[in-house]
Amino acid sequence: MYRQKSSSLMLFEEKIKLAKGLFEGIFSEFECFKSPLNAYRTRAEFGFYKDEGGLFYAMFDPKTKKKFIIEDFELAVLPIQAMMKSLLSELNLRLTLTYKLFGAEFLATKNDLSVSLLYHTDINALSFELDDLSQKLNLKLIARSKGKKLVFKGESLLQSLEIQGKTWLYELNNDCFIQPNTAINEIMIKWLLDKLATHTRDDLLEPYCGYGNFTLPLSLMFRKVLATELSKTNINFALKNASLNKAQNVNFARLSSKELMKALRGEREFYRLKGIDLKDFTFSHIFVDPPRAGLEEELLSFVAEFSNIIYISCNPQTLKRDLTVLLKTHKISNFALFDQFAKTPHLECGVILSKI
Repeated sequence: MYRQKSSSLMLFEEKIKLAKGLFEGIFSEFECFKSPLNAYRTRAEFGFYKDEGGLFYAMFDPKTKKKFIIEDFELAVLPIQAMMKSLLSELNLRLTLTYKLFGAEFLATKNDLSVSLLYHTDINALSFELDDLSQKLNLKLIARSKGKKLVFKGESLLQSLEIQGKTWLYELNNDCFIQPNTAINEIMIKWLLDKLATHTRDDLLEPYCGYGNFTLPLSLMFRKVLATELSKTNINFALKNASLNKAQNVNFARLSSKELMKALRGEREFYRLKGIDLKDFTFSHIFVDPPRAGLEEELLSFVAEFSNIIYISCNPQTLKRDLTVLLKTHKISNFALFDQFAKTPHLECGVILSKI
């Protein structure tokens, strides 16, 4: 068993050097943005380990099953660090709540915090004590087990982003895909707005819109926006967030990327697009922020049809793969490297391409 205070260290300069080497021959003029070294992660997930000394947060190597006891996690934002200690202390005083408890997920915004406790047992039997724990810690607490979910004090969180002198408000919860570094998230959005200011712009198309993190600030730069997402939870929050920010030129629809392509090609009509006339859009730009696997082959070909492409990537390897295809029809005008996960090997990239 190994005890540690934080994840393994990778220096910013080392990470940037590796990225520049990866994209050598593709592009050379990178803008690079540092993250705070500590207290930046807004999401943290841990397992638990229990012995005669009590209950501990832990991580487990998936290959070796080696235990890593987490005594401190200084990468997390300060509210998570504080709640980790308070929650663990309370759990060690409430042994019934530690039975078949196997995980905890922390989510924080500038304004809010929630914790999800994961169980392999009937959480309904723990309802009274979980409610008492939530009251004692003044905590938005979610308990989950297979097919069951209990919520105490609510689960929606309010986030605020400060970008170019404007405050953007977002409602979200633990089921949403979250940008895990708020400082870098604000920097990424500002970078996009700065670069797009020089473009000739009509309308924007955005698959993978999530709860509208990028969508809403970008809507200031375009006549109209069509943003799609498969997750019902994300779309419901996106609609709320458009209202919160009085964004009246954004249309959200719950569609997969494949359904979106069929709709735009006139191959199929969708009831979920009722009230949205696709013929009213003139798309000058497409914005994609895909999962780590990058763009699927069919979507990649579809993206290549647009005059301007904005690509945010959390995986430089799949980004490079996709760029080798896109560079047959487009050229890179801007490329930025964002240290989304300081002290780890991970790096976020932002690329803007225009048709040759």
